[in-house]
Formats: sequence, structure tokens, C-alpha cells
Amino acid sequence: MIRVCKYLFFTVLFVTCLSSSAFSFDGPLQIHNLYPLFLHADQQYLEKAAIENSMSYSLSHSSTYTVQESRDWIIHLDMEITELSFRYKRIVFNAFEFDLDVPVLIFGGGFMDSALEKYHDACGCGDYGRSERPHNEFLYEVRREGALIIEGKSGTTLGDIRLSVKSPLLSSDSYTLSAKGDIEVPIGNAKKGYGNGSFDAGISILLDKKLSDRTVTYWNLGAVFPGDVKGHETLNLKNYIFGGAGLNMFLGDNFSALIQLYGQSPIYPDTDLDAVDGRAYLIAFGGRYYRGNGSFELSLSEDLNTTGVPDFIINFTYKYLLKETNI
Repeated sequence: MIRVCKYLFFTVLFVTCLSSSAFSFDGPLQIHNLYPLFLHADQQYLEKAAIENSMSYSLSHSSTYTVQESRDWIIHLDMEITELSFRYKRIVFNAFEFDLDVPVLIFGGGFMDSALEKYHDACGCGDYGRSERPHNEFLYEVRREGALIIEGKSGTTLGDIRLSVKSPLLSSDSYTLSAKGDIEVPIGNAKKGYGNGSFDAGISILLDKKLSDRTVTYWNLGAVFPGDVKGHETLNLKNYIFGGAGLNMFLGDNFSALIQLYGQSPIYPDTDLDAVDGRAYLIAFGGRYYRGNGSFELSLSEDLNTTGVPDFIINFTYKYLLKETNI
């Protein structure tokens, strides 16, 4: 998969650099890490530095399989998560951007186990033991030293809501540099795995760097300070660092190709489990179609090291640019 992504990257980059007509870009793909253990720890989207007025609606679907045990920990995750997300951005006083993110989470056993088993058999890939469990049967349990922390329940509910502020620091024709801060409000049920029951906070620096009239890159670097998980027992999470880079390339005829990489340091206390303790890396690639004031994007994301991210995430987003009226 990594070789395929590299081939896509360089092929599209070569094609897009052949022309130089101007185009307005819409930012990175609208995806974030849906790994069940970390979903409630203020998981960040890659963001563009430029501010805007917009509304977007995203539908993401992911599959996760982590059934592992160590001396002190039991972490059993066999589930699919669908997230319906509404994001609203508004420029305030022509100086900064206010963001509101409202997710609706659907936890369940899913429907893709049979297809994934056939895929793993066809490519000769390992399935992490997925075939040892019944197809499409929901499982979400976290225990430490025998004490239950999270007993996930299938269902539909609101997740934690995020409020953000982004302010440009420097800008020119070729780049924009901004700072962003956010707070995640505990709405989701922590005992059932839909939230952590605590406020989270994050800060980041964002850079948009234009390479040509058809190519722009996005760079994000920041830190998140998650609150404790207030499940059946309290669990302290680690502060973590995240970063990412994205490339947006206009192909003509209202189409763009995008590829991006996101990574973050460990969030859980040391569990001696490979699927949880390592750095998490998520690679995504997709396309965007522009029509009028709106855009449609479709993307696929995959884990690079089978640690701390779902096996895959499929995302569809519709984004609409609002009129340039400031509060």
C-alpha cells in the first residue's frame, strides 16, 4: 500500500506541474483518527491555515480489530464506527475563525468482516486474529488489573463537541501561517466509550505553502492535553504531540487529488500491547470535485503500522462555502 501511495503521489505531482492556471484550494481531507480508544481524546483534523466561512457534512466509516491482553491489561475491540459530523466555520471581526464540530457516533458490529476476510486471504495478508471471532459481532472492553474501565455499547449518540479558534499570524501570496486552539466538551458517555467525561484542549501551528498555481501543501504541528477517562474507573491519558502534512493538486475540470499523512505520539498509559503503545500513523488519499460554492470529496485512509488507528477509514464530505459576511 505504501508503494502504491508513493506512485500516486509522484505521478499526480508530475502531471499537475505541467500547467499553471490559478485555482482556489479547499484544504486537506476532512478526516481524523477514529480508533475507539483515542477517539474521545480530542483527535485532530488536518486543517488549512487560511480562514473561511463554511459548513461541511461528513460521513466516515471505519473498522477496528484489536483483541489483545497483557499482564495488567485487557483491550478487546472488534467493531465498526460510523461518524456523522457537522462542521461550521465563521470568520469573526475579520480577524479569526470560530469553528464548531458536532459528531454523531454509531457503534456496532458492522457488516464488513466477511469482505475483509476474503481480502486478507486474496492478498496473503495477516488478519490480526480477526477470523477467530464471529463475523460482525460487536466487542468493546477495556480492563486494567481486572478492573473494568470501558464497557462499550452498540448504539447511536452524540460524541464530544469541539470549539476552536484559528487566527492568522503571517500571510503572503505564497504562504499563510496561523495558530489554533480548541476545547473539546464532554458530551459522550465515557463508560460506554462514546467520550471521556472530561474537557480536552489542543493547540497547533498551521502552514499553507503554495508550490505552484496548481499545487499547495498543508503542514500542521501541535499538542493535545486530554482529560482523564471517567469510565467505570478513572484512567489518566498522556498529553500527546501530533503532526501532519498534506498535498492538494488541481487536475483540471474541477477535480483535485489529495494525499496526506498524520501521526501522533502514544496516548494511553503503557499497556505492553503493540496495538496501543506505539506511535500512530494514518495515510489518506482521495479526490475532490468542485461545483459552484460547494465541493464533494471521497477518501480512503489506512494504518501504516497497525498501531492506534483503524484498519481503514472511508470518508465522504460535502462542503459549502458561505457568503463572505463577517460577524
